[in-house]
Amino acid sequence: MNEQPRTESHDPDYPERLLEFMRTGWRDEPFGVPERPEATAHAARRAAVSAAFAGDFLVVPTGPERVRANDTAYAFRPGSDFVYLTGDHEPGSVLIIRPDGELVLYTRPRASRDSDEFFRSRDGELWVGRRQTLAEKATELGLTTAPLADLPAALANCPPGRTRVLRGLDPAVDAAILPYDVEEAGARDRELATSIAELKLIKDAWEIAQLRDAIDATVRGFEDVARVLPADRGVSERLIEGVFGLRARHDGNGVGYSSIVGAGSNATVLHWIRNNGTTTPGELLLMDMGVEGPNLYTADVTRTVPVSGTFSPLQRQVYDIVYASQQAGIDFIKPGVKFKDVHQTCMRVLAEGLAELGILPVSVDEAMSSDSTVYRRWTLHGFGHMLGIDVHDCAKARKEKYKEGELEVGYVLTVEPGLYFQPDDDLVPAELRGIGIRIEDDVLITDAGAVNLSGGLPRRADEVETWLASHRELGLRLP
Repeated sequence: MNEQPRTESHDPDYPERLLEFMRTGWRDEPFGVPERPEATAHAARRAAVSAAFAGDFLVVPTGPERVRANDTAYAFRPGSDFVYLTGDHEPGSVLIIRPDGELVLYTRPRASRDSDEFFRSRDGELWVGRRQTLAEKATELGLTTAPLADLPAALANCPPGRTRVLRGLDPAVDAAILPYDVEEAGARDRELATSIAELKLIKDAWEIAQLRDAIDATVRGFEDVARVLPADRGVSERLIEGVFGLRARHDGNGVGYSSIVGAGSNATVLHWIRNNGTTTPGELLLMDMGVEGPNLYTADVTRTVPVSGTFSPLQRQVYDIVYASQQAGIDFIKPGVKFKDVHQTCMRVLAEGLAELGILPVSVDEAMSSDSTVYRRWTLHGFGHMLGIDVHDCAKARKEKYKEGELEVGYVLTVEPGLYFQPDDDLVPAELRGIGIRIEDDVLITDAGAVNLSGGLPRRADEVETWLASHRELGLRLP
């Protein structure tokens, strides 16, 4: 909410003659801004949230830019819930929904050429490009807009006990409206976050189209990587990360999360994002990567490939176990089944596979019992998660609507079982140590069951080998 112009510490001062010269001779050309086609959907979401908390003031910030180093900032990514309700991508904006249904988006307006901000401030147009006027933004988003400078007064008029804030995004907003629950601070605020999360569970047609586009771009990114992955020598994990990142930046907003590129035993580290290893012919390469589209909906796909181009017999045996687990989960998914039952379906296949490998220390039934689950030493995580405008979407939904709830038409979720044999695990044969395999796809639930949105990437071991060979023959073809 700080409206003081930000300047660079190292810039020279402006003499008065230069200031006078900079203030003159500019032509003002308004943008032709139509209303976005998705604005109607955003309005319906806001109406649903408002109706859920009738009589309350609702405050939803996007958050400010965050400092990366000194006076440089990280690339801004708007708050997911905020952009889900507004479609606005500007930093610092705040949506206030009043009990009477009035909605106002407080946002930084375009700097007038009557002031010096447009050329002196790091927020000015000669630094960051043309910003919309308040009227232009109101037209585009279908929202009433007001200058960010008016926000402190608006927050001061939000009464304690009748205000809910989406907290943890904007420290200035959090400080302006302090938690007011004495016995359980923030409970009312958490109810707001939960309501939005549960609203996000069911994707509308526009959202599904956004996800399809992001997933299709992700498929292209994996193809790019295949073309730079030699079979006879090693390349750095960061080369692979960079090639995929180029596709993500070209075809979308960027990557939806830090790309996981695990060569060899690095694949056994679930969130390996250092990506400072090197591929080795004869070993496997696990890649968990997703493109985030321009409207911030993201894909989340994992493939594990043999660097040499062909799985060894043991690698194929483990891979086939993971594939069978994933396929069992996808086949089981349909409206009305429980999320946790999909998990059990996938995990049982993995446990049976571990038994076939001679690793499981107990029977499959005992391993699957709730007071044991010893199979998890090698599976580590659940079968998947919701997907949407966040890679782990709807995380604040109640358990009874998510982890313990039933799947519904319009849900999009990942199915991503895996097996991971740590290089220092003395309970597995030496030849298995350092093998990590995960297969992950993005699935839409329809009346007929599961639709694999990322089916453009092959999953079966023989298909993966054929796919890898065919793209290596083409060589890298960048956009």
